[in-house]
Amino acid sequence: MKGIRQLADHLDISIGTVSRALNGKPDVNEETRRRVFEAAEKFGYVANQAGRSLRKGATGIIGFMMQTGHDITGQGDTFFMSVFDGVQTVLARHKLDLVALLCSSEEDPDAYLKRVVARSFADGIILSATRYRDGRFGTLHKTGIPFISLGRSQNDAGQPWYDLDFEGMADTAIERLVAQGHRRIAIGRPEGDINLGYVFEDRCRAALAQHGLTLDPAHVFRSRPNESGGYRLAQNFIAAPTKPTAMVLLNEATVIGFYRGLEEAGLMPGRDVAVIGQYSPMAQFLSPRLTCFRPALRDLGVAVAESLLATMPAFAEAYPEAPRQCLWPMNFIEGESG
Repeated sequence: MKGIRQLADHLDISIGTVSRALNGKPDVNEETRRRVFEAAEKFGYVANQAGRSLRKGATGIIGFMMQTGHDITGQGDTFFMSVFDGVQTVLARHKLDLVALLCSSEEDPDAYLKRVVARSFADGIILSATRYRDGRFGTLHKTGIPFISLGRSQNDAGQPWYDLDFEGMADTAIERLVAQGHRRIAIGRPEGDINLGYVFEDRCRAALAQHGLTLDPAHVFRSRPNESGGYRLAQNFIAAPTKPTAMVLLNEATVIGFYRGLEEAGLMPGRDVAVIGQYSPMAQFLSPRLTCFRPALRDLGVAVAESLLATMPAFAEAYPEAPRQCLWPMNFIEGESG
């Protein structure tokens, strides 16, 4: 029995009374409310959520847009799982649901988002994998749909955003390596137009300049942000005409492949090449221990969700102090690799 009319007929009460009882209205006495819930459970009544959404003008859904594909996520992606957990922790307080909007790596993300928007699928959107110039910001800004980006862009639309503190990572890593005597320092960044690559490269160049050093264009290695990309990056690193003595890797998955590539060439991180990267659960099993940066990803998810809800009238009062824009810190973990 799925229809509210059949449920009302079975109980011999009005549809309006059944509806008010199910929605917790105070004008329904407790005995009637108890009968309604017992009957609903017994007969498997399921509320028509689509109808409720139309009446309320809200879906109760927050969409998290991310791109999929082996070239993007590698052998496994723990980054988003941790962030998702934090986001859903906040949404659950308000009986909201998180839905992952998975855009194939072979599809244009702008076109994908426009399709989602046209369907009025979600009350709010979280964007990830932000590009140097990202058309999705303009699309959402024009529609008025509340959104927040996990990452920045050169054409931000004034929306709230959170991003990992890649500038801080660059400053700390370069300062450490220069203090150790390194002068030919290389960096590894993602291929394509993902904005974080530009942010990181620019800051590394500026940090080196403060010490009278330059970032050789030949020492900027682009790779796919996964393990196999890191392996090929190591091969290119080793084959460089002027071999760097240190490497700073932006993506956590590339570290695994980079270690393997060095090992096959008879090179050891920390002894022959200084290596600094980002933490991942797999990195804790690397030897020698990786010198790395580790963000609190679940806490990041909580903060992102609270800042998004702070822009939505129905929830704004609950989060009056939520930041609109924030560089999320990463803890520096001293290891043996660099």
